[in-house]
Parts: sequence; C-alpha cells; structure tokens
Amino acid sequence: MTKPQIKCVIFDCDGTLVDSERLCCEALCQAFNHFGAKLSMEDAIRHFEGGKLADILSMTKQRLGVKVSIDKLEPVYRDYLDGLFDAQLQPMEGVFDVLDYFDTKGIEYCVASNGPRVKIERALELTGLLPQFKGKIFSAFDTNSWKPEPDLVMYSAMNMGFRLEECMYVDDTPKGLEAGVRAGVKTVHLIGINERAHELNIEKIRHLKELEQCV
Repeated sequence: MTKPQIKCVIFDCDGTLVDSERLCCEALCQAFNHFGAKLSMEDAIRHFEGGKLADILSMTKQRLGVKVSIDKLEPVYRDYLDGLFDAQLQPMEGVFDVLDYFDTKGIEYCVASNGPRVKIERALELTGLLPQFKGKIFSAFDTNSWKPEPDLVMYSAMNMGFRLEECMYVDDTPKGLEAGVRAGVKTVHLIGINERAHELNIEKIRHLKELEQCV
C-alpha cells in the first residue's frame, strides 16, 4: 500500500472543527445591537470572511456608522459569544470520523486559529475534541501574525515537524484559505455558511468526510 502524500492536516477551528460560525455572527449582531446599532444575521453572514476579530469589528463599525471603540466592543462580543458557546456549540458533522481515519493512516493533524489559545481550547473542550488536539494547538497570538498572512500555517507545519509540501490546510473562510495558499500548502475549502466567491484555484468540499479523498 502506498503511503499518503499528505502527512499532516492543519485545521482551522471555527467553522471547520467546531460548528461556530453562525454563533459568531449571532454574537456580532448582539454586540452591535447592544450599542444601539441594527445588524441582522443575514447582513452579518453576507459580510463574514474570517480574519482578525479586531478587523471584523472595525469593518462592521464602519459599515454601520457606529462610533463605539473596539476596546468596548470586543469584550461585549466575547461575553455574548461565551454564552452562545456554552449553550449551543457543537462539533462539525463528521469530524470524529475523519480524525479516526487519519489516525488509522498515520496522518498527523493540528489546529491553527486566529483566536486566542484559551478560546481555541475552550471550543475544543466544549465539543469533546480537546483530547485529540492536546499539544497540537497553534494560535495567531503565538506568531503575532493573523490570517490571511501565511505565517501561522507555516509555523504550525514547522512545529509539527513536516515540510510544507507534506501538509494540507482546511478552512472555511476566504481569508483563511488565502493564508493556506500563500503558505504554499495544499488548501481545501470546506464550504460553510457563506459561499463567498474567491479566485483561489483550490479543492472544495461540503463535508469533512470528503477529506479522506484529499490526502
């Protein structure tokens, strides 16, 4: 039996390992509505493209004409999101099956997220995924560089001990996908709540189990 070309799969977290993107959009609505702005779920989803939280808040502020500072907005957003995570966060469908498959094939995997490490660990813990990713969690705060910059993906590959050509990166947002492509790794688009068009020539899947055919 031939060995797989891909030896390590690097996952984004939100919307890729955990089913959180709709909750993130809902928290965004609640945070802006808290300060008197009107942001609908439809609008939040339509403009959702991932990236650094401060940038998401800043762009939404500009779009809605809200004057409140990021320093006030961010903790309110995180408080709303914490509550939604506690009540509703679930693992992505098929994630445990595909991780089991990778285990049987000897394929390593890790998570690389723009979020703070404590947020990543909490999301994984709430969904029962933390044991699989213990010691294999990489945050943009480790690199001081956020997607769409490629540094975090490259840093994750290096720390896992693999060359870039031996890695595959999976994400659901345009900015995350750009990071993977710029890092020079095989990049796969898991289609999520927002099927925003992008010009990246990459493979697209609708279910994590399809990753078994990508390695």
